[in-house]
Amino acid sequence: MDTGIRRPALTVGNISLSFHRAAAAVTRRVLEDSGHEVRTVEAPHQQLFEVQAAGELDVLVSAWLPSSHGKYLSPYRDHVQVLPAHYEPYCVWAVPPYVPADAVGEVADLVRTDVADRMTGTIDGINPGAGISRFSAQMVREYGLDRHGYAFRPGTEQSFVSRVERGIVEREWFVIPLWRPQYLNLLHGLRPLAEPKGLLGGVDSASPVVTNRAMDVIAPEALERLHKLHLGNEGVEAIDKLINVDGLAPLDAADRYLGRAGAATG
Repeated sequence: MDTGIRRPALTVGNISLSFHRAAAAVTRRVLEDSGHEVRTVEAPHQQLFEVQAAGELDVLVSAWLPSSHGKYLSPYRDHVQVLPAHYEPYCVWAVPPYVPADAVGEVADLVRTDVADRMTGTIDGINPGAGISRFSAQMVREYGLDRHGYAFRPGTEQSFVSRVERGIVEREWFVIPLWRPQYLNLLHGLRPLAEPKGLLGGVDSASPVVTNRAMDVIAPEALERLHKLHLGNEGVEAIDKLINVDGLAPLDAADRYLGRAGAATG
């Protein structure tokens, strides 16, 4: 929908991971519907917040608050508005469904001799600035996993996905730092492990962060829609799957999810 009204250009930024692109694409469509030209930028976790703090980013989609990204937002919190959450993410450690639940039901089970002897010791994750990566490095220490041959290794989104796909094909016993929303949850039946120490940060609120300057120029109807927009973890995963499995561009995936006429069919 295009109103024909031209409004100030805005820059929307997202963390350089596919599910963040999914949520950002919907936000972009909301702003474009009200006549805003939208420019987009991507950066790793901490760097994206630094870009906004420097005044170069109007809308950040999305901050996981308070646990995962709160430390990145706090230095400039007085200069932005945090909108209502678009979804409620959380982090887990998970194993493939063929790893018996009675053998590995919680993180502490990983140190059992019969499990540690079979489980791959390298725990592969995404970039080190992600909350799940910070939490996972701490968990290796707090649970004493490092004394049983385990080590956390950060990586890229591509290496992370490839690691999961390869492990599933080879029916390898492995543990993976995962989160919702993430499209892999829809494909492989990865089973979360209980984590009673609470080191994974709990459930966050994934909210757009808008600079005070941008709040003054965003169309009122767009702000209202952004306040009311709630994709949920399921919605973000559905769009993420359209991008990664069906091969749609993020904006086309957002259009498909939003049911827009003429949306790409893949």
